[in-house]
Formats: sequence, structure tokens, C-alpha cells
Amino acid sequence: MEESQFLINHYSSKLEQGKFTWESPSNIALVKYWGKKEDQIPENPSISFTLDTCKTKTTLSFRKKAKKDNGFSFELFFDGKQKADFKPKIETFLTRIERYLPFLKDYHFKIETSNTFPHSSGIASSASGMSALALCFMSIENEMTPDMSQEYFIKKASFLARLGSGSACRSIEGDLIVWGQHNEIEESSDFYGIKYPFEVHENFKNYQDTILLVDKGEKQVSSTVGHNLMHGHPFSEKRFNQANENISNLIKALKSGDLDGFIQIMESEALTLHAMMMTSLPYFILMKPNTLEIINRIWKFRKETGLHIGFTLDAGANVHVLYPETEADKIYEFIKNELVAYCENDQYIRDKVGKGAKLLI
Repeated sequence: MEESQFLINHYSSKLEQGKFTWESPSNIALVKYWGKKEDQIPENPSISFTLDTCKTKTTLSFRKKAKKDNGFSFELFFDGKQKADFKPKIETFLTRIERYLPFLKDYHFKIETSNTFPHSSGIASSASGMSALALCFMSIENEMTPDMSQEYFIKKASFLARLGSGSACRSIEGDLIVWGQHNEIEESSDFYGIKYPFEVHENFKNYQDTILLVDKGEKQVSSTVGHNLMHGHPFSEKRFNQANENISNLIKALKSGDLDGFIQIMESEALTLHAMMMTSLPYFILMKPNTLEIINRIWKFRKETGLHIGFTLDAGANVHVLYPETEADKIYEFIKNELVAYCENDQYIRDKVGKGAKLLI
């Protein structure tokens, strides 16, 4: 019955035109979602840190059509330029969410979007982009149903964002988000993300994430293709069980402040994600030589210093270097002095855990 709560048959008021702007962050999964069923339902639950600096800004302008027809009407601009190659993904998104937002074919939309980070390079640009767009659509619906609760607004925005990009449902709020049913997390759902409901030790507050841009080009394989490769994968069931177990262990680490246990889970999850891609058919290696060099240098530095520096990866070559705020000065010096040299054109992003999306206009 969870899906039916988002259906609506009547709006108390109508809008002729308007504009909303949302800024929505990317996120980095600690326990990875890899593999999905129909309708963007995850094969396993995931937990992510919401980021702060890496974000998408989307402005959605709309005006009522002179005559309603059976098609979606929209134009799309990325960094100020029309992007025809983005349109099929938006068309698919609108088709999926139309039954939950029945006003979509009543309007012509202008979508203007930009990122603070490289698109399609493994920093979850679809997560920030689709969540920002879902929030803009929800702002329209909220104007038409003024009695909508904030809780419902957030939940439905996450639900809609998931239908655009699975991980987008984890970008609505911060700072730790759970998506997917897990037997230890009572309110967890396959349909939307929720705020992590348990105690989190001070060690993990304001956690730092420096993203090393090893390769700013587009990924070798899209996330959609990668997820589909889990169908019939020889290790898929073991992987899904592993993710559930890792969440159980992560709950304990987050509560107790166990930084070593946290790092072990996070790094194992990153390497498992890439192992799944390397053992699928067809198979892919998304890490680059410099990715491996960075990982080995992180391990060496951690062993020598005892500092709690760790890494994770999304489906790409770039490395997220995560570390506690209390150790940030020494670790950041190491990153600048030894790791940045392995980035494309010495480029990196200094980020941290954030609080979620913001309405700007």
C-alpha cells in the first residue's frame, strides 16, 4: 500500500505559471545499492552520507498549455545550453511519475540545471539532478494542495526521485540516509529513503569527504547497465546478503564510534562493487591505475600514522577519501601533498557531510 499513498485525484487549486529553484546534493553510499528489480526497487538496502558541496541546482519554469494534449512538453538546458541527449531520460522519468503527478501534461516546462562537479564521472550526478527535479515538481503540487504536510512532501519527493534514479531518493535529506528494507530498521522502505533513525557517535558528525578526480570523463558503463548486469550474476545472492549484514555491522559501528570498523565496512563495500562489475558478463574495469595508486597510498599512510583515513568508490575511477573532522588537518595535508598528484589536472573537491536539499526560489 505504500505506493497508493502518493496517488492524488484532485487539486484544490490550479496554477497558470510559475517557477521554482531547488539545490540538491549528491550522496555517497557507504553500503552500496547494486542491482535492482522492476520500477527502481533495490535488490538490497543501502546507507549513504549526503554531501554538501557536490550538488545540482535546478530551476523549473512552467506555464499552462493553451490546449492539453497527450504528450509531455519540456525543454532542457544544462549549463545554459540545450541538451537534447538528456531528453530521453527526462521523458522516461515523466512517464514513470505521471500517475503520481497528474498535472504534468497540463504544462510546458523549462528545465535549467547545472552541477558544481563533473557530470557522469561517478559522483552521482543523476542522484542530485533527479532529486532536484523531483523537488521542483513537488513544489508545484504543494502549491495546488496547500494542506500538504512537510513529512508527506519529503517522502513523496524521495519516492518520485527514485523513479528517475534509484540513488536520488537518498539526496532529499541528510545527513545519513537509508534506502531499502532492512529487518533492523523499522521504517525502512524500498520505495523511498528515510533519515537514519539510530544513535550516531560524535566521531561521525561533520565527516569529511575529499573527492579525488582521477578521471573526469564519462563512465565506461552507465549505472543502469551496471545494475542490470546483476541479473543472473553468479555472485548476486551472496552480494545481497553481504549488504544486509554490512548494514547490521555498520549500525553497531556508528553507535559505538568504531572508526576502524566503519572504514573496514566502507572499503570492503567499495571493492565489492567493483568486483561485481569485473565478474559480470560483459565485464568492466572502471578503476584506473591512479585509482589503485591512491588506494595503496591511503593504506600505507593509515598504517604508518594510525589516522582514520579511508576510501570509497562509486561506479567510476574517482576516489572519495573519508575521514573524521578531528583528524582533518593532518589528513588533508597528506591528500594535498601526496594524493592530488594522481588526479586529472590536480583537480579535487573538498566536501563534507551535508544536511540535504534547499529551496532557493
